[in-house]
Amino acid sequence: MIDIAFVKPALPRHGALVLPVVEAAEGMAGLAPGLAAAIDQATGGAVLRALTAAGFKGRKGQSCTIWAPAMAEGAAGPARIVAIGLGREASAEAAEAAGGTLYGLIQAEREVVVAAEGLAPGVAASLAMGLLLRSYRFDRYRTTVKEEDKPKLERLAVATEAGAAVKAAWGPMRAIADGVFIARDLVTEPPNILTPTEMADRCKALESLGLVVEVLGPKEMKKLGFGALLGVAQGSAQEPRMVVMQWNGVSRGKKAAAKPVAFIGKGVTFDTGGISIKPAGGMEDMKWDMAGAGTVIGLMAALAGRKARVDAVGLVGLVENMPGSNAQRPGDVVTTASGQTVEVINTDAEGRLVLADVLHYCQERFAPRFMVDLATLTGAIIVALGHEHAGLFSNDDELAGRVMAAGKVVGEACWRMPLGEAYDKQIKSEIADMKNVGGRPGGSITAAQFIQRFVDTKKGPMPWVHLDIAGVAWSSKDLPTAPKGATAFGVRLLDRLVTEHYEG
Repeated sequence: MIDIAFVKPALPRHGALVLPVVEAAEGMAGLAPGLAAAIDQATGGAVLRALTAAGFKGRKGQSCTIWAPAMAEGAAGPARIVAIGLGREASAEAAEAAGGTLYGLIQAEREVVVAAEGLAPGVAASLAMGLLLRSYRFDRYRTTVKEEDKPKLERLAVATEAGAAVKAAWGPMRAIADGVFIARDLVTEPPNILTPTEMADRCKALESLGLVVEVLGPKEMKKLGFGALLGVAQGSAQEPRMVVMQWNGVSRGKKAAAKPVAFIGKGVTFDTGGISIKPAGGMEDMKWDMAGAGTVIGLMAALAGRKARVDAVGLVGLVENMPGSNAQRPGDVVTTASGQTVEVINTDAEGRLVLADVLHYCQERFAPRFMVDLATLTGAIIVALGHEHAGLFSNDDELAGRVMAAGKVVGEACWRMPLGEAYDKQIKSEIADMKNVGGRPGGSITAAQFIQRFVDTKKGPMPWVHLDIAGVAWSSKDLPTAPKGATAFGVRLLDRLVTEHYEG
């Protein structure tokens, strides 16, 4: 991971110098005081002339590179100067996007200095955050990468007079970036490596951050009555696991724990579809059918890493869905931990079975303030929303609104989908309490209706949000702050939700 440092302003003698530029109403009339003005003076005004000639005005998303600027009297200077536009508002969001763009422009330099004297502390930190997030790479299994194809950037120095304030803003961001990278790593790992057991072991390793981590195996889950989750796992040679992660940021050291906020993730480490087997084409993508669990793990790491003032629990159900000789069959009936029975019509609708047991366990043990579950649950949500929004389903308008607002701030958009009695009727079974699919019409909605049946409101309100992230967990193209591949969608969204509404 790139080293991010905050330093006193000084012109670099090598590497690259970055000039974040705020768009002026009348266009560029000069460069901001500080390093920007100093480099212009040191080049005899060449920097401003070059930017003007290039039509650079500091618009959002605009950039301009000046190569090998000639310094006065032959003094040493940067190999390149990169001006990056922040738009007129110079918001944290604009700075983060600029940082992502910037990475592609300067990754060949080993050291880069950002002239951030004129930026608010949060904006300067956000620019660094965008660059760091965009720099993610997964090269663990590559043995033939050419040296010229490897990024060279090792250190980003943010030059500012407000070092303490920028560092204070940066600390939590760095912890969140660590959580994002953990989630991306998990989602990217090949399925022969990231089995349920291995994934549980990686959760256990996060105890170094202060998390309390418990791992439950088949024996423990059988005692708890996890018939739905174990039914999914029974066709695989890989044993299932459920992991409970606790961050006690408020109740640490106290006898009575506060009601925690709860996050639940679907962790199908590979999904063949089971007996209802998927087509061969593209099945390799099903290694990331555990992205909901990956997000929950990354989120818990982020909360612990930044010492969030909240009690939170993260629970992940980890299974492999295989068509082995003992695999669950279409037509089987399983009894869930809640006591409700399910007729399994399609073994490829397995994620909701996993979530059913874990959601029930979460409520019974923790009685949380709310629950948010995340799952790459349905292809139907991609048909409905493409790859631009996660599908959001909820029984609580306030919680749904807060999740959507948090997503908008961090660029992880959600779109609320309906729930209702008519959809619920589609999962009525003739021989059990329900069946696990409701047909093609409204497929993502009937899946959410199924999950809602395991949200127990008999003892009082239980605010709940289900996020179907099938269309946003993996990207086939580069995004502003994420390269092609795993996005870790939800880590930043849910961290923001906690920050804005549940810390104290």
